[in-house]
Amino acid sequence: MQVRIIDVEAASDLMEPLTALVVKAGEAILAVDRTGMRVDGKQDGSPVTEADLAADGIIAEGLARLAADVPTLSEERAQHATPPFRDSFFLIDPLDGTKEFVAGRDEFTVNLAIVTRGVPLLGIVAAPALGLLWRGIVGRGAERVAFDGATIRTVEPIRSRKLPGPGQPWIAAVSRSHGDKKSEAFIDGRPHAVRRMLGSAVKFGRIAEGSADIYPRFGPTSEWDVGAGCAVVTAAGGRVTDGEGREILFGERGDTGFIIPAFVAWGDPQAVVPTG
Repeated sequence: MQVRIIDVEAASDLMEPLTALVVKAGEAILAVDRTGMRVDGKQDGSPVTEADLAADGIIAEGLARLAADVPTLSEERAQHATPPFRDSFFLIDPLDGTKEFVAGRDEFTVNLAIVTRGVPLLGIVAAPALGLLWRGIVGRGAERVAFDGATIRTVEPIRSRKLPGPGQPWIAAVSRSHGDKKSEAFIDGRPHAVRRMLGSAVKFGRIAEGSADIYPRFGPTSEWDVGAGCAVVTAAGGRVTDGEGREILFGERGDTGFIIPAFVAWGDPQAVVPTG
């Protein structure tokens, strides 16, 4: 099958139907009774629930209708992937922050990205329990959307903020579930750093809207955890790099399980410095 190349114009045409699809997946997650659901463990030790699978099923069906000629890499179906993905593909995490979801917290997300030739072009990060989503197309800007069920309440343009000035604190988005010494040392190196503990890809949204400056993760994570957030942050004026300040390419790591060894999301691209 010949794969369609999705450019900025095509991504713009897809944004609204993809947003509706992600919101629908979020509704399916919220409909699951967290107190009585079954929680299974994957081979890597991470949890998977019926909510993950329900959201993935909705997204798979929707993408088959919207763009059947574009391949999909989803966390829940990664074992069926045939990398490398050279042209355009959808990169999906149907429920990012499953640990947060299982624990009864609200900071879990549905992540959807369009990646073209290794670079995230469109991203949607939806936090259904918060009624918020962040979305963007690189070169076209980013937005924060408030919604209630399937109803969009407000849409506002967002932009990441500039490097904090002298004497001003850096706001660091910090994972609630995944900490590591190198990330902590990196944050300690920022002037007057203040940590803001957050779950899932909500951290990328906070970088994109300008309420946080950096989100470092010097431990392994998966491409579907990062792709949508990378597109949103970049569309908002920021940048996401690997652990040494270089561009991250997506869809080529099938032999390593699509693992990203380290990354940093920066609100201000001028702040990027090599960290290796």
